[in-house]
Amino acid sequence: MIKLQDGPLTLFESALYKTMSAVVETDDAVIIVDPCWLPHEVEEIRQYADGLAGVKPKYVLFTHSDYDHIIGYGAFPDAVVIASAALADKPEADKEAILEQIRDFEHSYYLERDYEIDYPIVTHRAEADGQVLDLGDEGSDGTRLTFYLSPGHNEDGIYTVIEPLGLLFAGDYWSDLEFPYIYFSSIEYETSISKLDMILAKHAITRLIPGHGNSTTEQTEMKRRQQADFAYIAAMREAIQAGDQATIDRLIEGCKFPRNMSKFHRGNQTLFERELKDK
Repeated sequence: MIKLQDGPLTLFESALYKTMSAVVETDDAVIIVDPCWLPHEVEEIRQYADGLAGVKPKYVLFTHSDYDHIIGYGAFPDAVVIASAALADKPEADKEAILEQIRDFEHSYYLERDYEIDYPIVTHRAEADGQVLDLGDEGSDGTRLTFYLSPGHNEDGIYTVIEPLGLLFAGDYWSDLEFPYIYFSSIEYETSISKLDMILAKHAITRLIPGHGNSTTEQTEMKRRQQADFAYIAAMREAIQAGDQATIDRLIEGCKFPRNMSKFHRGNQTLFERELKDK
């Protein structure tokens, strides 16, 4: 599964949807990000993290609550969980709906795991842009996590900057593989992706890691992805307002996996149509 090893960062790519998990080893901790998908993939990530940790504390960081990103939660019972307050406070019915998605996935492919499927219990809650979590000793220059809320894709996403390494974990944003997948709000999606400018200004970002697709160390590429996302959203709105289905269909020309991605594109169209109707 290992896609990239760069000093303290190891990226793991799932066979499904090119989903990216990560293990970050610092002097203070081992941080596991979105461990997923298949049972043997989660086990590989768990063994790798355990091998690094020793006496260091382990943390699991969830970028958002989509079922593919939280499916490995139960494999890390000894880890402290970091996620947004919105993820932690999701209504019980919504939590159960996510767990049902996992159960459906497991049954569809006859999958078995050596841990219980459950919804994450969050210890450290990200509640505001710029909120900081220090994992090192008080007053030290140890591992620091800075959070930025990123609703839009869904309602409970966060961006996380891990310093002093300069790693930006984006969740399901700024992918080089996917156009914006918007389940919650296109307006909030735009607000969230605009935060890249603030993050780059405030932090020395060395690598951006999306939830699906390839990471990048180039700020010009980060900005290119941001602008491509803005352009997709603007073009979708304009074409819907004009009733131009042909243009809507052309917006994802050239996508690598069109048979599947067209379903997400249609879902976006339905969401945009509802938003424009409700204005």
